Amino acid sequence: MAGVDLVLLDAHAAGLVQRELRGGLDEEGVAILWTCIADLDKVLPLIGDDGRTSYYARLRTMGGVTAARYTPRDTG
Repeated sequence: MAGVDLVLLDAHAAGLVQRELRGGLDEEGVAILWTCIADLDKVLPLIGDDGRTSYYARLRTMGGVTAARYTPRDTG
């Protein structure tokens, strides 16, 4: 869907959230998680109402909460 494989997106995003819970993400993991979030933002409006929407929306929320720890803060 929109050039995004939903199965791989699910596996990557969920796996990265689990890695964070088990000890944290390295720089590469954080970058991949942000890519997953961008892909989720792209496909969520296209999924429609076939039951997958709520699952992928929850996955987006979990990814966003996880990635927020790695958002640079404005120090100025």
